[in-house]
Amino acid sequence: MGEVQAGGTAEFDAGGEFDRQVARLLEAGYPAVAGVPEEEFAARVAPLRKVVVDRTAELSAPEPENGRVPFLLVISRALVPVEEAVARTTLAGKSKPGIVDRHYKPGELERFTTLEEQQVAGEPAAHLLFGVERGEEFCGAVPADAMAEIAGRGRTTLTMEEGLALVSQYPAALAKNKCFSLGATRAGDRRVPALWISQDAPKLGWCWEGNPHTWLGMASANGGRGRGSGCRGPAVRRAPARRSAVAPPHGRPPSPPPRAPG
Repeated sequence: MGEVQAGGTAEFDAGGEFDRQVARLLEAGYPAVAGVPEEEFAARVAPLRKVVVDRTAELSAPEPENGRVPFLLVISRALVPVEEAVARTTLAGKSKPGIVDRHYKPGELERFTTLEEQQVAGEPAAHLLFGVERGEEFCGAVPADAMAEIAGRGRTTLTMEEGLALVSQYPAALAKNKCFSLGATRAGDRRVPALWISQDAPKLGWCWEGNPHTWLGMASANGGRGRGSGCRGPAVRRAPARRSAVAPPHGRPPSPPPRAPG
């Protein structure tokens, strides 16, 4: 809750929301995966709190059910691998952990990286993302067209890590028929990663950039990816390698995944 101002409106408690997001990461076991004590993990991301507080006036309260949140604290895959982050997501009111779709072959997630133009300078271990929307207005749109429209608005699509941060912090943001693609992470082909619902749990899959789905939108942010001075380079010590050493496959792309309901 925020303080009630003279005009009768409540100011959003950005600092309190940042603290909640940090607490959520601690509860989900992110420090253990990163290989550091909880106190150190929290201390290393703490400089980002000032960035959020300084922008309080332009932020509004989260509306995850409507697919809009003011900011996200995003942890790099260098610290918490994508597979581990997926396993720490759930749906609202559910307990079943998220899964990676079988159409990602062993080791293949490493081929999916952030588009160069959307990478955060210095490759920090944690960064902030502002003005996040899950983008259900793009349900039924061709993903390639949705990405072009978002770029035309001066916004950016989300990475895998950012989409997983959205579902981790706000499980209600992933809902039936309101799932979303993550266009800022690509593998140099026609596949676009996406988060949808399967068997009462989040699932990280992918769909072709030319194939529309009525239950799948395109998540975006206002283009503001921020980091604090304390998060240059690895904000916390990198975790040991936890991914398969199998070389990524080459040749023709795998068969498209099934049309999962939202």
